[in-house]
Amino acid sequence: MKGVLLHGGSGTRLRPITHTEVKQLLPVAGKPVSQYALEDMIACGIKEINIIVGSVGAAAVKDYYGDGSRWNVSITYTHQPEPLGIAHAVGLTRNFAGGEPFVVYLGDNILHSGLARLKDSFEEGKFDALVALCRVSKPESYGIAELEDGRLVRLVEKPNHPRTNLALVGVYFLRESIFEVIEKLKPSKRGELEITEAIQALIDGGRSVGYHEIKGWWKDTGTMEEILDANRLVLDDIERQVADDIPSQHIVGRVRIMEDSSVDGKTVIKGPCHIGRGTKIKSSIIGPNTSIGNNCSVEGVEIEDSIIMDGCVIDGRGEMRLYESIIGTSCTIKKNDSLKKASKMIVGRDSDITL
Repeated sequence: MKGVLLHGGSGTRLRPITHTEVKQLLPVAGKPVSQYALEDMIACGIKEINIIVGSVGAAAVKDYYGDGSRWNVSITYTHQPEPLGIAHAVGLTRNFAGGEPFVVYLGDNILHSGLARLKDSFEEGKFDALVALCRVSKPESYGIAELEDGRLVRLVEKPNHPRTNLALVGVYFLRESIFEVIEKLKPSKRGELEITEAIQALIDGGRSVGYHEIKGWWKDTGTMEEILDANRLVLDDIERQVADDIPSQHIVGRVRIMEDSSVDGKTVIKGPCHIGRGTKIKSSIIGPNTSIGNNCSVEGVEIEDSIIMDGCVIDGRGEMRLYESIIGTSCTIKKNDSLKKASKMIVGRDSDITL
């Protein structure tokens, strides 16, 4: 089996942060969102992975993932020149698939339970396609699956009056038969080739299409709120990792501090938290539910329920508090003498802010 990782899209719902960052490379608990998808595929034994990139952020994606040797897999790339839909992107991978079954994983999704059970269901059922489903509270916002007598009979994209709450998760197991269907698809009202229509065509054509309802949580990290929620959920599973040379009297709970970082004795860290490599923290209160990237400098600030990306400098002079914030790569935030209240920020890469 091969893997296809979708890494396109401009991330309009995540602006302004995606004016300067690639949405699937936004960090959650110290790793890019799409790396969780990559690692899920690798955990299933997949060794050949094709990443679909668009016109936005392709160079950054290739720079991060390279040829895959860092993960002992082969990574290649396919360019989708325009955002013409998931089915269109899948259609571009026909030569890559080479007749083998493959899994398509949307790079802005995170599955708590991984892919192993989904892959087993697909192979055991010998399906032409298998979709992942998850029960949601607002089904009108998702593609929805309808079942009859335990069989998948209909897929509906964001229905006004959904008949079920079974949402389509961004994972699809497929065989070569999908390509013939995609060739015959017409663009939807939004000008895209819809994967729901492609799989519906398989169903209508008498092909065997299965489903697997996932257990545990699933996050589509398409908004700021969802990114922060995913950060909370992933951090909730980390284990404590604090080196012996770091003062630990004020480090409470599941805190992961990576190598070459330093924390002074005046700092309090409340888990769950992730602190990246080479980061220096002084006289601060960090956490809970906070991720700080690599090579940051943090002093005199309270940070809670936030994501701070690599290379940031934050100097609060003991009177700054950040909460529910996302701070982009290499930002500098400093306090002036007048700020004495909490701040909530979404700040893009390379910004320099004095408060």
